[in-house]
Amino acid sequence: MIRDQLKHKQRIVIKIGSSSLIHAETGLLNFPKIEILAREVADIHNQGKDVVIVSSGAIAVGRAAMGIDKLHSLKQKQACAAIGQVRLMMIYQKFFSEYGLNTAQVLLTKQTMLDSESRDNARNTFEELFQLGVIPIVNENDTVETYDIRFGDNDRLSAIVTALIHADLLILLSDIRGLYTDDPKQNPDARFISYVDRIDEDLLSMAKSTTGSSVGTGGMSTKLSAAEIATAAGAEMIIALAEDFRILHRILGGEECGTLFKAHPHEFYLMDYLEKM
Repeated sequence: MIRDQLKHKQRIVIKIGSSSLIHAETGLLNFPKIEILAREVADIHNQGKDVVIVSSGAIAVGRAAMGIDKLHSLKQKQACAAIGQVRLMMIYQKFFSEYGLNTAQVLLTKQTMLDSESRDNARNTFEELFQLGVIPIVNENDTVETYDIRFGDNDRLSAIVTALIHADLLILLSDIRGLYTDDPKQNPDARFISYVDRIDEDLLSMAKSTTGSSVGTGGMSTKLSAAEIATAAGAEMIIALAEDFRILHRILGGEECGTLFKAHPHEFYLMDYLEKM
């Protein structure tokens, strides 16, 4: 079975959404959840696997730190990103250091990936971090982004990182169990889809462009876009519920968790995709 093969994946990208890191009531960081995440990732790393975390949350953390209920301008958003990114990385490093691991911050923009020299430098940096046994933590560089150079969401960013570093598994941890035939929050008759062999037009038509979270930017349409990128680049992808980060070991143990998208590698040109974004 294809899920049994997941235990053999050697390079894994894990995307964490903003809503999975904070308390919904206050917007403040959920430390017990982050501690569990660090322990899970550290143990996966100790099995000899390369792990990358693509982490949202900088803007939400910065906004909560400054007591800002609503962002009214791009410069306010970018200021909150700068404040929150420092706090977020400090927390990640604290928890990972308890398991003897170092983390590294990698901030990317679309422009970085479009430039061939910058893209090669980014890839080489990841490879060196893996050699050093460091956990790269990736986010979009919201502090300098503009409409023209932004990815816009970390679902697609995580898939682009997956393609860049030739990862063989992408795990999107979200506030939803996986892919449904309709929005299960609105339609009680929506059916859960546990396995997707190929992404077709019928499947894409099921996607919703909205997100149920007030702090996230990615709905199901961005997750299906991520699946198109990752599977074309040769990686399996899973959408799974982020309620308990211990689900990572269940996924890698071959349990039936979330929606699994089968890889269909072909000649995938990252530049072509980025230029169309």
